[in-house]
Amino acid sequence: MKNWQERTALMLGKTKMEKLKHAHVLVVGLGGVGAYAAEQLCRAGIGKLTIVDGDVVEMTNRNRQLPALISNQGQSKAEIMGQRFRDINPDIELHVINEYLKDERMIEVLEEARYDYVVDAIDTLSPKVFLIYHSKQLGLPIVSSMGAGGKLDPSLVQVSDIAKSFNCKLARMLRKRLYKLGIRKGVKVVFSPEEVEKERVKLEEGQNKKSTVGTISYMPPLFGCFCSSVVIRDLLEK
Repeated sequence: MKNWQERTALMLGKTKMEKLKHAHVLVVGLGGVGAYAAEQLCRAGIGKLTIVDGDVVEMTNRNRQLPALISNQGQSKAEIMGQRFRDINPDIELHVINEYLKDERMIEVLEEARYDYVVDAIDTLSPKVFLIYHSKQLGLPIVSSMGAGGKLDPSLVQVSDIAKSFNCKLARMLRKRLYKLGIRKGVKVVFSPEEVEKERVKLEEGQNKKSTVGTISYMPPLFGCFCSSVVIRDLLEK
């Protein structure tokens, strides 16, 4: 009888498959980047996943996000992805956290299990800084996704130390915040140095003057795949 992981085992071999089976990965953020990262980890055979997101599917998610369909609009992204992962691998140990993590709660989640890797797919700056900082404090390996919005060229996506990232507004703001916390390097990031054309950004009116950045279907998933590849390759090298 064939095993659903037969093709992966052919690629990696039994010993490395066992490494992935016994690994525990935390993925925070299940939007355009994080949902794809988490699913690739699940399909690769990661034995234990903790997935976190307090958001629900919205109409505008459908152009790029894995969980987003007309039929599940308004439903929890974390719960949707949890169902998918159990349908892919019924044996997976899965912990679904349907909430936004911040402050003490984030520390609590980071300390409640022995994670072998952390994937940061948060798109809000403060909790992103918090996750990276406390992961580093706890000695947890982490890969962080920078901004995929406004980017169009997939050939420019790359993995680098955060100190070497450039032409990315999110990375610039993140570096500044982390520098104040004493972190200047030692964080792997997925980013693209592609310049964002001003026509791809819509400035919103209102008190906070937030902007909406355009996205194309394939770029956030690509960032997610890069994140999952970093995790898998690093775990296999241990």
